[in-house]
Amino acid sequence: MEKRAADRHPVLKAATIEFADGPVSCMVRNISRTGAALDVSSAAGIPEHFTLALPSDGQHLPCHVVWRKDRRIGVAFD
Repeated sequence: MEKRAADRHPVLKAATIEFADGPVSCMVRNISRTGAALDVSSAAGIPEHFTLALPSDGQHLPCHVVWRKDRRIGVAFD
């Protein structure tokens, strides 16, 4: 049974994880009004809270990590 609060939409958008140690490039794999799944080269060193910058949309979304798996991170928007 699906537990998501909102429908997710598959996308393939370049984005940046922004936090105090500097930016990390990522790829948004799917997104909804409540969160997103991000592909990263390594989840190591990425903090629990950060800003997801989507240059193509002109958005900066504060978020927090809800799960990590290998090179994918699930986040919820704050």
